[in-house]
Amino acid sequence: MIALLYIWLCSQSFHFYVAHLYAHFGYPSAQHIVGQRYLKGAGVLKDEKMAMHWFRKASQQDHPHASFNLAVGKLKNMTGSMTAGDVEMLLTQELLENVIWTKSKLLPTKRRGSFYKH
Repeated sequence: MIALLYIWLCSQSFHFYVAHLYAHFGYPSAQHIVGQRYLKGAGVLKDEKMAMHWFRKASQQDHPHASFNLAVGKLKNMTGSMTAGDVEMLLTQELLENVIWTKSKLLPTKRRGSFYKH
């Protein structure tokens, strides 16, 4: 009963901790969610550096929204750990088509490779 009350009262924090657990297990969607939470400060203290860390982990597994957020973060100088040309690699035509597909439910394009390479 107390656990349910905690979940109800602290749903933002609870959701963050559950997503954080799955992110550590390597699920790219959870890594993207954790990055979003850090970026917005939802359920956790706002930390742009940690947000970019989790976006990078998710983009390494070809998560299109994380790749997009990582590129936007670089353009806004939220992270300094990328080299010249990384933004162009992240913001490929294929990535933008996948982001648009997710929003509009069109047919996806075939993936040709990783959006982020170290």
